[in-house]
Amino acid sequence: MKYAGRLAAVAVVGALSLAACGTDDNSSGGTNSTTSASAPAAGNDNGLSGTLNAAGSSAQANAIDQWKKDFQAKNSGVSLNYQPSGSGAGVQSFIAGTVDFAGSDSALKDDKGEPAQADARCKTGKAINIPMVTGPVAVVYNVPGVDGLQLSPKTIGGIFDSKITKWDDAAIKADNPDAKLPSTPISAFHRSDESGTSDNFTKFLKATAGWPYEPAKAWPAEAKGQGAKGSDQVAASVKSTEGSIGYVELSYAENSQLSKAKVANGAGEFVELTADSAAKTVETAEITGTGNDLKLSIDYATKTAGAYPIVLVTYEITCEKGLAPEQAKLVKEFLTYTSSDEGQAALKDLGYAPLAGELLTKVRTAVGAIS
Repeated sequence: MKYAGRLAAVAVVGALSLAACGTDDNSSGGTNSTTSASAPAAGNDNGLSGTLNAAGSSAQANAIDQWKKDFQAKNSGVSLNYQPSGSGAGVQSFIAGTVDFAGSDSALKDDKGEPAQADARCKTGKAINIPMVTGPVAVVYNVPGVDGLQLSPKTIGGIFDSKITKWDDAAIKADNPDAKLPSTPISAFHRSDESGTSDNFTKFLKATAGWPYEPAKAWPAEAKGQGAKGSDQVAASVKSTEGSIGYVELSYAENSQLSKAKVANGAGEFVELTADSAAKTVETAEITGTGNDLKLSIDYATKTAGAYPIVLVTYEITCEKGLAPEQAKLVKEFLTYTSSDEGQAALKDLGYAPLAGELLTKVRTAVGAIS
């Protein structure tokens, strides 16, 4: 039976600038992981060894990069290869059996048959979605002389649907009655690769702005705009292009020192993206998966006072059962570390929201069931 549980408050700590983009020296591959026959809990330099291959969400690349350094420092015999190829590519790599787990900013999609395909890869078990990273999505812009930009969902939708094409458009003026807006043409950047960030962003637009397209990891061609691969390239494109706007996870906005728009929530408040405002939306999420499948439903149209409405959750997708024993051991040990107090605390300065409360307890239970 499905269950829906309101999550306990998620502790979100403000993001600090990080020098690296988290995509350095990561590579993917189809090599099966191997480990020693017996190993105690991860994080104690316990002789654990082997190669762990993963791919997917670029939104969590900074988190994976930090976890990789910390985990390998404690387990020098382990090699972790993570390719931030985008959520869609990561899921397909997992289904194809070339990686041990996938990072995805959206859960496996029923309408695409992904759960059945992933279950088939797991053979003797089922694939599960395990939330591990919460990342607020910033609407970033580069308009010299314009600070504190406010945007309603309808205006954001018009901009990204190429219906609003200049910064002094009446809709933007209505959101910013006291701002001096230039007549500069708008360059709207979106993800060119399949991305869970796009999926969540378009879910927000669908729920709040009358977005005419179905939410998806792939950006709708009809909406036009300019594409850039990966969150790092979207951020770089906005940084280098006057009159531009885009959407990236908070960590990328902070790393690139980009201006972030205030976004109106379902109550009509223009809300600044902060640790606390993002947490208020995460608190309204419900668990809609079954058993150890922790698929979440986020209320993008939240009317909670002070809630910033655009957030995403990155899942680690793997087999609850059905991986080769060596692979299962490595995946379980690594995810045990990432969901530990130490692993989650490492997120605090990277622009992510550490898990807490009931959700964290359920995540640890799901990881413990991997075999």
